[in-house]
Amino acid sequence: MNGLYALKPWYADRLSGLRRALAARRVSPDTLTAAGVGCAAGAAAALAWLPAPLAALPVAVLLAARLAFANLDGALARDTGRTTRRGALLNELGDRAADLLVIAGFLPLAPLWLVAAAAFASTLPSWISLAGAAAGAPRRNGGPVGKTERCLLAVVAAASGWAVPVLAVVAAGSAVTAALRAVWVWRVLGRPGADVATGKAAATEKAEVTGEVVAAVAMATAEATETAEATATAEATATTEIPVAEPPAPAPATTPVTRRRPTPSPTLNSPPPRPDRGLPLDPGEVSGSITHTRPQSPADRGTQLRGTR
Repeated sequence: MNGLYALKPWYADRLSGLRRALAARRVSPDTLTAAGVGCAAGAAAALAWLPAPLAALPVAVLLAARLAFANLDGALARDTGRTTRRGALLNELGDRAADLLVIAGFLPLAPLWLVAAAAFASTLPSWISLAGAAAGAPRRNGGPVGKTERCLLAVVAAASGWAVPVLAVVAAGSAVTAALRAVWVWRVLGRPGADVATGKAAATEKAEVTGEVVAAVAMATAEATETAEATATAEATATTEIPVAEPPAPAPATTPVTRRRPTPSPTLNSPPPRPDRGLPLDPGEVSGSITHTRPQSPADRGTQLRGTR
């Protein structure tokens, strides 16, 4: 007996467009799990603080969103190859926390012992299913009062104000659901081929985990490659030398050249140099227009003096 759980494929099909949009934006499945817990907390607050007729709409909307997020987180992880064992653990913890938060919304409306009994009973079906899956049986969902039915009963309590009867139905129905699942799991595990099925299930789980690890490594490698390429591009851009025009070389210093006037050489028309007045010239040495300036020796002067006497 699957109850309202049989509508899950139809509901998941209605959410396919939203799932594709979330995958395109690379939204984490863990974020959707946390959002589902937040919606359950909001529904509990509306159930506890708003009067019966007015609480129905916000409780219904928030619990519908809570079921949507519970459906989307696992589907998104499978579609994007981000299924991990930690994600599976977080998904189960989020579902249990959301169930308990919705039951906690009845605290101002019903006796504490009844709220506690309903909270304990609402977790039993999930624990039975998880224990059976750990032993090798297929995961059993649905039932007379499963997760979907409990959300519907909370909406009924918000609309009618019948908190105590609804909690009694939740507690009793959850206990019956847990008992039915326990019987079903017990029968499955007691079949002759249960050990073989358990081995196949373990092998399948190991293959799935291996595939998850390979996908995670491939994704990490791709991200590392993109990061390395971006870093190399940035370094190449930073180290590119911009050609700078070199300043012109300074002109070599030139030594000023001092021009000397040439010494004129004696020519025929040049005046004779002035004779030395201290030495008389030899009159016999004047020839034409050129006067020789050889000084007279004392012997010449003595000869000249004797001739004048």
